Amino acid sequence: MEQQRITTINGVDIVTVEQNGEIFVPIKPICEVVTVNYTSQVEKLQSDETFATSTVPLRGIVAADGKEREMLCLPLWLVYLWLGTINPKYVSDEARPKVIAYRLECARALYEHFTGSMRRTIETNNAEIDLLRQINSAITDEKEAKGRRKKAEEALGKLRSERLNTQPSLF
Repeated sequence: MEQQRITTINGVDIVTVEQNGEIFVPIKPICEVVTVNYTSQVEKLQSDETFATSTVPLRGIVAADGKEREMLCLPLWLVYLWLGTINPKYVSDEARPKVIAYRLECARALYEHFTGSMRRTIETNNAEIDLLRQINSAITDEKEAKGRRKKAEEALGKLRSERLNTQPSLF
């Protein structure tokens, strides 16, 4: 099983493992970095329906001591959600501010993702309303212009008919 180191955090290598075309991440090294209990996290993941069906125990992962071990892994796409579930009160004082900041960043990313499409819809709707107002204004202007044209044509017709009338008029 081929491992690929993606980063080193606080001296701990974070690796990925590919199996059946999907990329997995062992959670034990991440637990070490964040200073949460690996066993507690395994229990939490296996009891949570969101994670339980996606967690995979993979054999042959090289641990920090250089020996192959079986470690619980998550698909890479689920790691970020799992990290957002780590309660800051269960991590070291040193890791706590980073865990809190990460959770807030996750919340903001989710908010931006879900409200971003709503915001674009609102902006598009407002642009459409503005264009419809412009069209309505142009139609109103056209109607007023037709009315002015009709009055001018009637006045012109009256003027021409008076010019051709040879009868004098006092009033």
